Amino acid sequence: MSHFPIVSTGEHVTRQVLSDHSEIMVVAFRFKAVGAIGDLHSHPHVQATYVESGRFRFTLGEREQVFGPGDSFVIPSGQTHGCICLEPGKLVDSFTPRRDDFL
Repeated sequence: MSHFPIVSTGEHVTRQVLSDHSEIMVVAFRFKAVGAIGDLHSHPHVQATYVESGRFRFTLGEREQVFGPGDSFVIPSGQTHGCICLEPGKLVDSFTPRRDDFL
């Protein structure tokens, strides 16, 4: 069990760091309602996302794609991305290097 707090990141969205090291961080994002938004953003970290549950429409740069349970993908450093929740669920993201702004 993670000793990190659950943090609200928007309406019906929470974030919790699951594990942390200077070179990698694993974070759970829970989307509790249809229409909940992961705002468009970019960062210098490489991000790998695994859809544990739910369905999400992701904007990845100039394209959109829907992902569901068991899907995973990598977001390159600097790529603008975000999502809209189509079915409530959980995303598990890994970042390298870790996101110091999440600590």
